[in-house]
Amino acid sequence: MIQRDSAIPRVLELYLQLSQYPILAHHIRERMREELFARGVIQPEQFEQEVRQKAILSQQREGLSDPFGQESAEVWSERLVQIRDHLTDFYFAYNLPDSLFDEIVRQVLDERSSGQRTILPFNPELAPSNMLLAQAQEYAALPPDQKQQVTHHLEEITVVLIKSMISDQMDFVRLAKEFLEPDDFQEIENRRIGAGKIGGKAAGMILARKILLHEDDAFDSGLDFREKVVIPDSYFLGANVFYDFHAFNELERFINQKYKSQEEIRGDYEHIREVYVQGRFPEKIMARLRHLLASVGKSPMIVRSSSLLEDNFGFSFAGKYESYFCPNQGSVEENLEELLRAISRVYASVISPDALLYRRKMGLVDYDERMGILIQKVQGFPYRHFYFPTLAGVAFSRNPFRWNPRIRPEDGLLRLVYGLGTRAVDRVGNDYPRMVALSHPQMRPEIGAHEIRKYSQHYVDLLDLQANAFRQLPVEDVLRPDYPWLSLLTSVDKGDYLQPMYAGGLIETGQLVLTFDGLLQNRRFVDMMRGILRKLEHYYGRPVDVEFTVEITGQRSPDFIFHLLQCRPLSRQEWGESMRIPKDVPPDDVIFLTRRMVPQGRVQAIRYLVYVDQAAYRRLPSYEARFEIARVIGRLNQRLSEETFILMGPGRWGTSNVELGVKVTYADIYNARALIEMSGMEESDTLELSYGTHFFQDLVESHIYPLPLYLNDPDTIFNHSFFERAENSLPALLPGGAAYADVVKVIDVPAVTGGRSVELVMDGEMEEALAYLTRG
Repeated sequence: MIQRDSAIPRVLELYLQLSQYPILAHHIRERMREELFARGVIQPEQFEQEVRQKAILSQQREGLSDPFGQESAEVWSERLVQIRDHLTDFYFAYNLPDSLFDEIVRQVLDERSSGQRTILPFNPELAPSNMLLAQAQEYAALPPDQKQQVTHHLEEITVVLIKSMISDQMDFVRLAKEFLEPDDFQEIENRRIGAGKIGGKAAGMILARKILLHEDDAFDSGLDFREKVVIPDSYFLGANVFYDFHAFNELERFINQKYKSQEEIRGDYEHIREVYVQGRFPEKIMARLRHLLASVGKSPMIVRSSSLLEDNFGFSFAGKYESYFCPNQGSVEENLEELLRAISRVYASVISPDALLYRRKMGLVDYDERMGILIQKVQGFPYRHFYFPTLAGVAFSRNPFRWNPRIRPEDGLLRLVYGLGTRAVDRVGNDYPRMVALSHPQMRPEIGAHEIRKYSQHYVDLLDLQANAFRQLPVEDVLRPDYPWLSLLTSVDKGDYLQPMYAGGLIETGQLVLTFDGLLQNRRFVDMMRGILRKLEHYYGRPVDVEFTVEITGQRSPDFIFHLLQCRPLSRQEWGESMRIPKDVPPDDVIFLTRRMVPQGRVQAIRYLVYVDQAAYRRLPSYEARFEIARVIGRLNQRLSEETFILMGPGRWGTSNVELGVKVTYADIYNARALIEMSGMEESDTLELSYGTHFFQDLVESHIYPLPLYLNDPDTIFNHSFFERAENSLPALLPGGAAYADVVKVIDVPAVTGGRSVELVMDGEMEEALAYLTRG
């Protein structure tokens, strides 16, 4: 029997006794309430009403004038739990005997030792996370036979922890509950700064790693990923800090930018961005970030978006939000200032034009978008005074980018670069990542040394540790003959041919071409990448794309460690059922026909063709003039938002180099139904489609079909006369863009053809696409 001190008030004595059972106290109090209700001391409804009233009074005592507006749901739930416990102690102490309390404690202890307790003693939906974590770890530590009795409780707690700490997207929850364990939540809690969920990007990374490390006889890839797959050292800024930042800096007036017009969103953004960058953070958040910086030392870091909508099942938000590298080579205060500035910029990107217009297009504008932040050590190693990974890229478990009929889409696709992965996921005009069809990794779309040289990677993104800055440098300024694993990455330029790089050979830096040929001949690497993608697609139940870096270990027999940075499920877009090109179309009705790299799908009843004339575009005298063409396209995108139209024009759309194509963003084109990228007659036929970049991801998710049109291909048909003869509707539709009518032509098809329209049919299986006039 428990010894008591009669000089101590009974309720305080009871509280002190319960404090001796920090884990079991919630079990004991639940039994105490059961006795209170069963013996008629107080009714459950009356008890809960009193709990709520006292909780509101406690809010007022703590200075809250608007309790439900000023306090988050998580804090309110924790407040209720504490008030409920205090009220339980009070009613029990003054209404029920000590012997009953002793008996309850004995029963709870006996049940724990015998594993007989199967009733969860609290409502998980109302419990604070620390209580849920403690209970989950207690259940997980039980012997197998006892654990079996509480499996359903553990599953419920796991679901609540996922929804409160990670994501409440139900597709994610259904999958994640099968793989996440109590220790995973504890690790998140240890690394979370501030309250709120960690967001989609962090969630996808954590879940994908758990899937890859999971052993399951139902899916046997033949590979053991336990020593091969890691995630970077990561920290999480909770999504509620986004609200704290707005309240602390009085930025609530910007939250509803999403309901403004496109012109207002664009016009306001630069100012808003500057206001955000000047914002300050609560001291408790800054203190935690200082501690983070002290723990990582001089390791470079990256600040990445991880919003609540990001990497959703169907809406990836790829590239919509910013990420920033922090070389982290200054003093602690300098590094902290740089880190805070990076976080502020990511917050500002929530109301960037690209993000808001994407949400509007996807029907997500009314959702509450809170931004979590993922802070990670940059994967890589120092080389000279630079820091970068040897390999980085993006991998897709399905490959529709087929430049050869032998390519198997189900084996996946890599977009591979040397250095930081920014050049793989962001479309740049002056460079070409290596595109790898994993079914035939050594097969290239280019033919001959000249083409391979031209369409190789010429620049590398890295962190300059001396300059404490992110830099883009020519490969020849970085890569030296002493670089490890050179034979895996490069070939030697011999003019008319490219020779494999052999160890010990005398070469000059300018002779090295990044082909990755040696790497792609290595079965360990190819099998690892293919196996990772297959396993993730198997468990996700749909295709995925993954951002990664790869560390090469060993010398004579290289091995590889896969650093998982991000995993997102692709949308369930259907490119159309089996399409067949009509064979009876009169030649004069053909708008264009192409037989290379064709997706699967159909666009019917096309009213407008928005065509950028290649020759006129090249004659434009300045960067500003070419940049304005993209703005005209953006205004047409809005003007034609209720119409069916396709875009056609020169080069690589979405590129950052206006010399190579039209510098549009997603916000300029999202209403189009297809984007036809055209190579000129005098150009090579290896025009690179946007596949693998964030820009292409936008096209896929928005049901905008990407289609290259190679004008120098003998199988291509392009109806020049139709485009030359048709009247230009640009001045009528967009008077402000009339000055560019010699470059941008808008053809109102029914107006110039007597009421007909254009239909575009794409048969990916037969590699043929036809756009033709029809009255259907």
